[in-house]
Amino acid sequence: MIFSRPPMLLLSFFACAEALAQTSPDPVTLDRVQVQATRLQGVPAFDTPASLDSIDLREAGNSAGVNMSERLGGIPGLLARDRQNYAQDTQLSIRGFGARSTFGVRGVRLFADGIPASMPDGQGQLSHFNLAAGDRIEVMRGPFSALYGNSSGGVLQLWSADGEDPDQWRVASSIGSNASHALSARLLGKQGALGYNLAASTFETEGYRGHSAARRDSANAKLTFDLGDERLLDFVFNYLDLPDADDPLGLTADQVRENPRLASPVALLFDTRKSVRQAQTGATYEQPLGEAQTLRLMGYGGRRSVEQFLSLPAVAQTNPLNSGGVIDLDNDYGGLDARWSWQGTVAARPFEVTVGANADRQRQHRRGYENFVGATLGMKGAQRRDERNQVGNFDQFAQAWWKFTGRWALLAGVRHSEVRFRSDDDYVSADNPDDSGRVDYSRTTPVAGLVFSPGDDARVYLSAGRGFEAPTFNELGYRADGGAGLALDLSPAVSRNLELGGKWRNGKGASLNVAVFRADTDDELAVASNVGGRSTYRNVGRARRQGVEGEFGMPIAAQWDLQLSYTWLQAEFRDAFLICNRAGCTIPDTPVAAGSRIPGVPEQQLFARLQWQGRVWSAAVEGNGVGDVAVNDIASQSAPGYFLLNLEAARSWNLGHGRLRGFARIDNALDHGYIGSVIVNEGNGRFYEPGPGRGFLIGAEWRSTR
Repeated sequence: MIFSRPPMLLLSFFACAEALAQTSPDPVTLDRVQVQATRLQGVPAFDTPASLDSIDLREAGNSAGVNMSERLGGIPGLLARDRQNYAQDTQLSIRGFGARSTFGVRGVRLFADGIPASMPDGQGQLSHFNLAAGDRIEVMRGPFSALYGNSSGGVLQLWSADGEDPDQWRVASSIGSNASHALSARLLGKQGALGYNLAASTFETEGYRGHSAARRDSANAKLTFDLGDERLLDFVFNYLDLPDADDPLGLTADQVRENPRLASPVALLFDTRKSVRQAQTGATYEQPLGEAQTLRLMGYGGRRSVEQFLSLPAVAQTNPLNSGGVIDLDNDYGGLDARWSWQGTVAARPFEVTVGANADRQRQHRRGYENFVGATLGMKGAQRRDERNQVGNFDQFAQAWWKFTGRWALLAGVRHSEVRFRSDDDYVSADNPDDSGRVDYSRTTPVAGLVFSPGDDARVYLSAGRGFEAPTFNELGYRADGGAGLALDLSPAVSRNLELGGKWRNGKGASLNVAVFRADTDDELAVASNVGGRSTYRNVGRARRQGVEGEFGMPIAAQWDLQLSYTWLQAEFRDAFLICNRAGCTIPDTPVAAGSRIPGVPEQQLFARLQWQGRVWSAAVEGNGVGDVAVNDIASQSAPGYFLLNLEAARSWNLGHGRLRGFARIDNALDHGYIGSVIVNEGNGRFYEPGPGRGFLIGAEWRSTR
């Protein structure tokens, strides 16, 4: 049992950290970053019973600044896979939640400047996160993610920098392997009561694999108005344009051995591709109510349009119930959030409480077309589907933190969520009946955690809670039996989460975090079939995800810093069930035994980074290891584990009113062949998306203050 000896594990970590810290240089000042993921205003992240990480984006890294995966390395329990496929976006999972997603992010709640980047159904995207505008990324794992609603795995938030006086310009450009080039610019400033952060970026690549070229343009604007008396009003706008990004699809094991840079032949045959355009705006207003109370109001709205060409064979579309090989989606969405907070004392001890509610709505116009015209493939043909879907949620939440003794504190909360799906079928014929329908989900998710402070530099905590994942529109979109209409028979997956953790730091800059966790899920959602780029889902019973995380950082000399993180994760199905395991299968008929590994989840992850910082020069060596993963539920095939070595160096020059920094990076310096990501349960055996070989990046960044 994983919890048989957790206290000994924690003690051994603390003892090891204390011993290593004895060799640290002179004391340094610890950053006290206020992490907002817990919604606590007066409580540092160090004092909360949750696994929290904050990634500083104020200093640009030695990377292109294009993908979130560039900055998420080293966070235990989190796996961000760059798929080398901009038609499908980054694969993101936390503690095994979200690993089955074939596109987008689900099971993890996403926010940008406090505005949801996950739709009410739980599906989210990272592509519109503009790193050029960023101040920090916050990641929360474990039970307390349930306080954000329809999610079980964790919470990821990107925060844009606030405007400052004087104006600060930053321009960065880079070129790299596969004819890739990126350019970004940001203006950060403040004039009187107005603070502003204006950022834009463009990126273009031919892609590592054949048929994987893409261009992505994005912009982000944040305006902050100081209205006096500590009242603040923020406006945020972001925009994304991804036109006709080529989709090389996955490869079979034989194709990978033949040439990992190949595109799947059917990708070329059908010219598989995806276009995305999104515009979103939001406003947040905050004001104190007296000395101890705060009111926060937020509203947002946006539109996301997607057109995707699949490799669905024309013969499969002869079925009158088939919705075609071209997906055309228009999503209009928006929502409101209101919360009240109070900070004071109860029984003469510090106390903080937050109460709030939020409502979100997504309206989706889903159309389907044939992906051929006559004998020409890869063209939008006759219409085969036309429906209007709606999903909305209305949630209420409350949480309270109380330091009831000098050494003990309690954080507890509860959230009630209602998620409602509705579909109106506008494509009805003699051969295609009316497939309209609706389904409602409702759950209450409590969570609580205790923190013990044995000393100023250490915390030990225990937290427990419940969470749930409603099916997304992408999972409801197709029925597992091949029929038309939504899969309204799916149930939400409900999880019970438990975490025991410890945190340690000292005044010399060393820190250690460790957590032991378990999440037991009922009605786990898993892929039933995956044919022609179209996935169907079903509930398969119980599942368990349990493991250990640890991260350690310390300065080991005056100019050297070491960062280490490790994750051991066991993810398995607890009940037997049936799946599809052959091309064209729509009725599951192959048994999966209880105790089988959940596909797409590595058992081990290791990250190490050693960095040297001189006066004008800097350099780093970085290692990233990921264990093997099963690619289908019966584990008949797997992607082997790998360890990649990355090298980087940079030099800075002070020039007039600005500072120029040049940098270079070598990824996969040993040119190791590996599988970067997998497509779980791909019905044609095209499970594998190979990662790139040795890659080079050269760039420059100019910063100026005026």
